[in-house]
Amino acid sequence: MELHILEHSLKVASIEKEGIQICTHGLIKLAFLASKTRCKFFSLTETPEDYTIIVDEEGFKELPQSEYISVADATWLALNVVSGGGNASNSQPIGVTKIAKSVIAPLADHNISVFMLSTYQTDFILVRERDLPLVMHTLSSEFTLLRVVNGETVAVHDLGVTNGFVKPKLVPRPIIHPLSSPSNMFCVTSLDPDTLPSVATLLMDVMFYSSGPKEPGACSEDSNHIRFFSFSLIEGYISLVMDEQTTQRFPNNVLFTSASGELWKMVRIGGQPLGFDECGIVAQISEPLATADIPAYYISTFKFDHALVPEENIQSVIGALRTKSTAQ
Repeated sequence: MELHILEHSLKVASIEKEGIQICTHGLIKLAFLASKTRCKFFSLTETPEDYTIIVDEEGFKELPQSEYISVADATWLALNVVSGGGNASNSQPIGVTKIAKSVIAPLADHNISVFMLSTYQTDFILVRERDLPLVMHTLSSEFTLLRVVNGETVAVHDLGVTNGFVKPKLVPRPIIHPLSSPSNMFCVTSLDPDTLPSVATLLMDVMFYSSGPKEPGACSEDSNHIRFFSFSLIEGYISLVMDEQTTQRFPNNVLFTSASGELWKMVRIGGQPLGFDECGIVAQISEPLATADIPAYYISTFKFDHALVPEENIQSVIGALRTKSTAQ
C-alpha cells in the first residue's frame, strides 16, 4: 500500500459558538466560493461545544483575527493511505478500522499524536509537521511513501535518521475516556460540486442558523440528541456528515447514498476536552473495531473525538469498548 503525504500545511482551530457570526463571511467563501480562494483543504465541523475548522494556510487567511478563535499550536500535515496506485481522492473509502493496525497503532506505539478526519471519500490522518521524520521512520517498512509536491506525487524515502528513535514497548491500550452514544442516526454522504449552488442557501442555514431544535418540545423529548454537522471540501471533493433529520431537508437525488442507504450511530469520546498531546486515543477506539471487523468513520474535533459505526453494530460496539475501558 501507499502512504501519501499531502502538500497542504494545515491549521486546526476552534471557533466559539458566540463568535461564529464574525467568521461567516470567510467560511462561506471557503465553502461555496472556493474558486475565489487558493484554499484546497477545508473542513468545518459543528459540535455542541464549538466549531472545529481544519484549513490550509491559504484558507486560514480568509478568517479574521478574533478572541473567539483558538488555534492549535502546531502546523499539521495530512496523510492518506491508498491501496495500490491512483489518485488519493479517487480511491475507495477504507474506513479508519482498515488502517488501525497498519497506521494508527504504530504511531501510537511511538507516542505520535494524530488528529483524524474521515470523509465520504477517504480517511486523512493529521500529524504534526515536526513529527514527520518519526512518522516516516515508523511507517516506511509497511508502506511506499509518496509525497505530493506542486501537485505531483513523488517517491520519498525514510530520512535515515535513527538516532534517538527507540523501539517502543508495546503496552495494552485501555480506554480511559468516558464514552457516550447520542440518539441521533447519521448519514455520511456527498454531492456533486456542480449542484452545490442549488443547495447553498440550505447548507448555509444548516451550518450557521440551525443550532437549536425547530420545535419547542424537541429538546425535552430527547435530551440525548446532539448537534453535529461536518462539511469538508478537499481538493474539489465534498463530504457531509449530518443526522438523518437534516438529510430530509435536501431535495431528492442531490445527496449521494450508498447502495444500502446505511445509517450510522455515534460513539463520542471524552468527558473533558481531550487536548492535542495525549497519544493513542484513536488507537484505543479503532483497534477493537478492527479486530471485530466493524467499519467506522472517525472525526476528531478541537475538544472531543467521534466515531461513527453502522447502526446495527452500536450495542456490541459500546459493550466491547466499555469492557475494554474497565479492563485496566
